[in-house]
Amino acid sequence: MAKMWAGRAEGATAKAADDFNSSIAVDGRMFAEDIAGSIAHAEMLAGCGIISYDDLGAITEGLNGILADIGSGALAIDPEAEDIHMFVEEELTRRIGDAGKRLHTARSRNDQVAVDMRMYLRRESGEVVALIKQLIAAIAGQAKATKDFIVPGYTHLQRAQPIVFAHHLLAYAMMFVRDAGRIGDAVRRMNVSPLGSCALAGTTYATDRTFTAKKLGFDGISMNSIDGVSDRDFCVELIGAFSLVMTHLSRFAEEVVLWTSSEFGFVELDDAYTTGSSIMPQKKNSDMAELVRGKTGRVYGDLMAMLTVLKGLPLAYNKDMQEDKELTFDALDTVKACLGIFAPMIATMKPNKANMYRAAGKGYINATDLADYLVGKGMPFRTAYKTVGELVALAIKEDKTLEELPLESYKQRSELFGEDLYDAISLSACVRRRVSEGGTGAASLEKQLRFVEEFLK
Repeated sequence: MAKMWAGRAEGATAKAADDFNSSIAVDGRMFAEDIAGSIAHAEMLAGCGIISYDDLGAITEGLNGILADIGSGALAIDPEAEDIHMFVEEELTRRIGDAGKRLHTARSRNDQVAVDMRMYLRRESGEVVALIKQLIAAIAGQAKATKDFIVPGYTHLQRAQPIVFAHHLLAYAMMFVRDAGRIGDAVRRMNVSPLGSCALAGTTYATDRTFTAKKLGFDGISMNSIDGVSDRDFCVELIGAFSLVMTHLSRFAEEVVLWTSSEFGFVELDDAYTTGSSIMPQKKNSDMAELVRGKTGRVYGDLMAMLTVLKGLPLAYNKDMQEDKELTFDALDTVKACLGIFAPMIATMKPNKANMYRAAGKGYINATDLADYLVGKGMPFRTAYKTVGELVALAIKEDKTLEELPLESYKQRSELFGEDLYDAISLSACVRRRVSEGGTGAASLEKQLRFVEEFLK
C-alpha cells in the first residue's frame, strides 16, 4: 500500500516498522470525529474558494457514506492502515477520485489528530460526568434511606464519634460532585480548535479557522499554531481528573470491603456484585469493589506515563505524542467501567441498621458528649476531658459501656454529674445535638441532600 507521505523516500518501510508505527488499533475509535472534522474542513475550503463546491459535494457525500458504512458494519476499518485519518482519506479517494485528494489542502495530520482528540474526549468526558451523576444519585438514594442509622464515625480506623450512615455516604457524594466539576473545567480549557494550525506554522492559504471552530462546537481557536499541534495538556488534565475519580472510588471501595466483612457487617452487597470461593462455600466476596480498588493504580500509571511522554519534547510535534491516545483512552475506559459497576452496586446494597448501632454502642464514642455535658455544667474542657478519660478507663476495666456505669461511679469523680447524664450520652441524643452546619444533625443532612439533588438537576 502506497504511503500518503510517499515521495521523499525511495525505499519501502520494513513491515515491522509499519506495525510499530501504526496506531489504527487505538485511534480507530475516533472515526466519527475524524469524519466530522473533515467535513467542516471541506466546507471551509469551499467557502474560502480553495476547492470547488462540486468537490465539496463529492467529499461530503463520500465521507457521510463512509460514516454510515462503518457504523453499520458494511465497511471494516483496515487493521493494516497506518491510522484512522489515513484510512478515511484513502477510502474517500477510492470512492470519489481526485476530489478526495483535495481534502487535505491547508491542513496536516498534526492538526487533524489534535482536533479529533479534543472532539472525542469532549464527548466522552460528558459520558463520564453522566456516570458520576448516576453514582451520586445512588449515594443520595441510600442516604435518604439511612438518615436515622446510627454508626460509628472513625478516625485512624478507630471508633471516634457517633454519626448517621447517611452523613458518611454524603461525604463521598461531595467528592464526586467536585470530580464532575474538575472534568467540566478540563473540557472548557480543552474546547479550542487547533484545526488550521497545519504542521506547525499555519498555511499560505487564506483559511477561516473560526468557521471550522464554530462548526465543530469549539469556543474558539488555538492562538498559537505551534501550541495548537503540540499541546497535550488536556490529556494530562483529564487523566489527572480521572485519577482523582479513581482515588475516591478506591477509598469508597475499601470501605465497602470493610463494611461487608463479618467483623463490621454494616452492609450486604447484592449477589449480582459479589463472587464466591472455589473452595470455601460460605464465602461472599466483594470482588467488584476490590477490582475497582486495584484498577486505580492503572489510571495513576497512565497519568505518570503521559507526563513522562511530554516532559522532554521539543516543539512542535513529535511521534512520541502518538502515545497520548493509548494512555488517555485506557484511563477513560477504566474510569467508565469502574463508575458503571459502582453505581448499581451502591444502589442495591443493603445497610444493616442493627449491626451499625451495635458497633456504635461498643466504642465509647459518646465520650466527647460526656465531656461536653460537664462543660455545660461549668467545668473547664481540659478538666472534663481528663475526668471522662478516667471514666472510660473504668468502663473498659469493668467491661461496661458509659451508659452502663452506675451514677455513683460518676459522682466519685465529680458532683456535677446527675441523672440527666444518661439522656445526654444516649447515641441518638449525641447525633441530634450536632447542630453545626455540615455536621451529622438532621437539618444539616437535609441541606446536604438538597445540594446534591440540585446538582443532579
